[in-house]
Amino acid sequence: MKHNVCMVSDFFFPNTGGVESHIYQLSQCLLARGHKVVVITHAYGERTGIRYLTNFLKVYYLPFGPFYNQCVLPTVFTTLPLIRNILIRENISIVHGHSSFSTMAHEAMFHAKTMGLKTVFTDHSLFGFADASSIITNAILQFSLADVNHVICVSHTSKENTVLRASMSPSLVSVIPNAVDPTVFKPDTSKRKHDRITIVIVSRLVYRKGMDLLAAIIPIICETHQDVDFLIGGDGPMRINIEEVRERYLLQERVTMLGAVQHSNVKNVLNQGDIFINASLTEAFCIAIVEATLCGLQVVSTRVGGVPEVLPEDLILLVEPSVKGILSGLEEAISRRRMGTFLCPEAVYQRMAHVYTWQNVAKRTEKVYDSILNDETLSLPQRFDCYYKCGPAAGKFFVLLAAINFIFFWFLEWFSPREYIDMVPGMPEVKSSTKGTECPSATTRTVDPSATKDYPALSHRVTRSKARRKQVVQS
Repeated sequence: MKHNVCMVSDFFFPNTGGVESHIYQLSQCLLARGHKVVVITHAYGERTGIRYLTNFLKVYYLPFGPFYNQCVLPTVFTTLPLIRNILIRENISIVHGHSSFSTMAHEAMFHAKTMGLKTVFTDHSLFGFADASSIITNAILQFSLADVNHVICVSHTSKENTVLRASMSPSLVSVIPNAVDPTVFKPDTSKRKHDRITIVIVSRLVYRKGMDLLAAIIPIICETHQDVDFLIGGDGPMRINIEEVRERYLLQERVTMLGAVQHSNVKNVLNQGDIFINASLTEAFCIAIVEATLCGLQVVSTRVGGVPEVLPEDLILLVEPSVKGILSGLEEAISRRRMGTFLCPEAVYQRMAHVYTWQNVAKRTEKVYDSILNDETLSLPQRFDCYYKCGPAAGKFFVLLAAINFIFFWFLEWFSPREYIDMVPGMPEVKSSTKGTECPSATTRTVDPSATKDYPALSHRVTRSKARRKQVVQS
C-alpha cells in the first residue's frame, strides 16, 4: 500500500546534521518506493515558502523563525491553521515527527491526532531523568506520545530510554537503526601519510561529545608519540578549549582544526586518517563510527548508549568515557597501526557496505506505516483519558490543551471548509537511475541535501479545474 507521508522537524536542510540527513535520505527512498512524501520545517533566514529538492521532494518552510537551538517557540495553537491546510492540501494520511527537541514535530503530531490522522515519531537521542532540562523534555515527550500510533528508535538502548521517559508500552516501539550511503563512504588510502599516524575527529564540538576529554588527551598523545597528528573537523562552543590546548602546548603543526565540515566533504577528511575517535558521553547510535569504518579507519569509541550495538567487536575498540580509558584505547590502536595489524580497509568495506543501508531503513519504516493503518482512531474522550494519565497536575493541563485545540480545529473547519482548499495533484513517479536499485540516493551523488538542486521558482499554487471551479461557484 502506498502512503502519503508528512515528515516534520525543526531540523532540516540547509541545516546539516544527523537528523537532517536521516529525514532527507529516508524521504528519498520512500519516494523511490512509490510513496508521497512532503517535509515541513520552519523558515531558515530568507528561505520560506515552498521549495523542491532532488526528485521533487517538496519542502514547506513555514514562516516561523527559530527561537532557541534551531527550534521554534512552542505556541501549540498558532501552527494549527497552516499545518491543517498543508495536511488537507497534500491529502496526508501519516504525520512522521523527528527528534525530541523539535517543537514543530510535537505540535504537528498533536494537530494530526486532532484531525484523526495516524502519527509516527522517531527518537534520535538519549536523555537523562534528573536535570531540569531532561525533566521538562520528558514531560513534553510523555504528552506528545500519549496517543501516538508508533515510535521508532535507532537502537535498543534508545528504545529502553524512550519507553521509560514517555511511560509507554514497549510494544509500540520499534528499533530501526540509522544508515549510511556506501557509495559515498569508501576507503581511499592514497590520501594518507604513510610516515605518520593521523587521528581524526569529526563531530560537533560540544560537551556531550566529550570535547573536554579530547582536550586532555591531545597533549599527552602528542608528547608520547612524536609521529602522531590530530585532524579535527567540526565546530561548536568547546572549540575554544581545543584551540587553547593547541596554543599552550605549541601544537599548531600537529593539531589541525578544520572548522565546520560539509557532509559531502566528510569522506575526504576521514580518508586522510588512520584512527577515528568518538569520545561521546551519551549517544543513541553514532553514525559517524560507521562512516569511519567504511573508510577503513580503526575506531576507538566510548562505551556509552547504543554504541556497543553498532559495530562488530573486532572493528571497534570500546573504552570507558574517561581520559584514562580513551588513552588506553588510543595506545592499542597506535600499536596496531605500527605493527601493521589493521584489518584490510577493502575487506572491512565489503563486509559492512550492506549492513546499514537507507533502502533497508525505508523498507522497515514502510512496514511500520502498514502496521498502523488499521489502528483505531481515538475519540476525543479517549484522547482526554490518555492525556489525563500524564500526571495529577500536568494531565489536567494537557487535557485543557487538547480541548482548546479541538475547538479551534472545528472553528477552522467552519471558517475555512475543506472543499475550498486546493488539492495538490500527484507528482511524477520517481524512478531509480540504476537497474535493481530502489533508492536513488544510493546510486547518485545527491546524498547531501546541500549538494542537491533547489527549485524556488516552481509555483506552489494549484488552480482548480474548470469543473471544480464551476461546482464551487454553484454551491
